[in-house]
Amino acid sequence: MLQGGSARHTAVMAVRITRIGETKDRLGESPCWDMDAQALCWIDALAGTLWRLHPESDVIERHALPAPIGAIAPCRSNAVVVALRNSFARYDLQARVLEVLAYIPVDHPDVRFNDGKCDPAGNFLAGTMHMNRQSGEPVMGGLYRLRPDCSVETLADDIGFANGPCFSPDGRTLYVADSLERAVWAYDYDPDGPLCNKRLFVDTRPFDSGPDGATVDEKGFFWTVLTRAAKLARFSPEGELERLVDLPATYPTSVCFGGPRLEDAYLTTISKSARLEGNQPQDGAIFLLEGLPAAGCIPHRFADC
Repeated sequence: MLQGGSARHTAVMAVRITRIGETKDRLGESPCWDMDAQALCWIDALAGTLWRLHPESDVIERHALPAPIGAIAPCRSNAVVVALRNSFARYDLQARVLEVLAYIPVDHPDVRFNDGKCDPAGNFLAGTMHMNRQSGEPVMGGLYRLRPDCSVETLADDIGFANGPCFSPDGRTLYVADSLERAVWAYDYDPDGPLCNKRLFVDTRPFDSGPDGATVDEKGFFWTVLTRAAKLARFSPEGELERLVDLPATYPTSVCFGGPRLEDAYLTTISKSARLEGNQPQDGAIFLLEGLPAAGCIPHRFADC
């Protein structure tokens, strides 16, 4: 478990970072790679926009969804599973049809979905953010699991600002951040059972930033965006800081691996969210990162077929 900068050997890494396209999101989030289509999807959470980019041809599609959008993930069909404000849905990319699948047991104006990812078994996990929460007020919302039969399970009810859910390469460990607590938690994970053995994996308070979007590479290293520090951090499976990457945006948000061999990464950013506003011309753009030390894991899909 890392206490901020206590890692003894931290690499400072020169990564090639290039802006992709001309999109400018208010709150870019939830990048995810479709291996079959060789396409990148991401969202502007506040505008209700779903983007789909085919890097080989530079063709980009724009899809309109109800705002706010919390997160998306690829399906096994030609669709994405979507976490909306307080519901799960499936969006058919070809037909451009949105189908609501299920609701969570919380309907409050201060609670909405914020981030999500699929597990190896084909379930979709998504967590909420409890906005305007007062000191000492109990958390509303939490972490939820959507099964392919559209049933919904509550996995945790003590995460006030869920971010960056992702899995170890063997699928047995789930990482989830609580950005307001500036902590990344690790759990023993069973796709058919409850979460177990909650423990602190990384404390990001020494970076003066909460952890945001996250992913795991094929070597089991955990990558998380440190939004207020404008950095991307890589931690070992033991929670030790391995390296930091400086990012060319005032407020980066999330990251995913992509490309034919999953050797690159894509980064989303903020131009003007409800709380943060960038001060650089490229804020709100999406970026390609090349020259990383390891490839990513094959993205898990929602088992809708």
